[in-house]
Amino acid sequence: MLLPRIARSSLPRTVARRRFISTTPSRRSDALFVHRDTTYNNPKIAFEFDATNLKRAQEIVAKYPPQYKKAAVIPLLDLGQRQNKGWTSISVMNYVANFLGMPPMRVYEVATFYTMFNREPIGEHFVQVCTTTPCMLNGAYDILNTVCEHLGGIKPGQTTKDGKFTVIEVECQGACSNAPMLVVGDDFYEDLTAASTKKILDGFKQGQKPKPGPQSGRHTSENSAGLTTLTGKPYGPGEFCQPEFK
Repeated sequence: MLLPRIARSSLPRTVARRRFISTTPSRRSDALFVHRDTTYNNPKIAFEFDATNLKRAQEIVAKYPPQYKKAAVIPLLDLGQRQNKGWTSISVMNYVANFLGMPPMRVYEVATFYTMFNREPIGEHFVQVCTTTPCMLNGAYDILNTVCEHLGGIKPGQTTKDGKFTVIEVECQGACSNAPMLVVGDDFYEDLTAASTKKILDGFKQGQKPKPGPQSGRHTSENSAGLTTLTGKPYGPGEFCQPEFK
């Protein structure tokens, strides 16, 4: 038996036009991207480039057309952070904004977006341990735990009591073939083991700078089992045939 078809116009208007929209509960971020004045970080603390960095900043800005000088905001923030003992304060951001003729908010947006800019003071030696997949598969968390334990039991994101070391966990730093690795300052330390990691940290503790690069004896990132390709001299132009000149 066929049921009679109900005309759309006979349905209640509220039913005919009803839409179902799925929603999810809102969640707060675990990071705070707003500024709060403190005794060590507030706009009243003066900052300006020293003579060396001022000259460098002017050279950087000169590479851009005058109407696009704001494109230099990242390298100038980096200069400011390096001069400011490794972190980017509100005074650094305000100075860079004024230097480039930009609204301060535009500089704040950059400084809070890129993780290379530290919003809080850091130790003398900034240790960044990579735990992305290639490093993780080669023992990155053992390296991270070794670093934290060897520095007195601190946790990622913390600074040692003497202010010498700050340790953080980071994403890929581009040395995947030499995993696991960490960065101290601007230097890469690769092919790490727990023993070599402790040796590196001890070197910095003693005021030395351990030699960067692979710690396994490799020169760069060559195959640890030896060469498998390019084992002989590659042939050059004209080695097997000579061009005919007329």
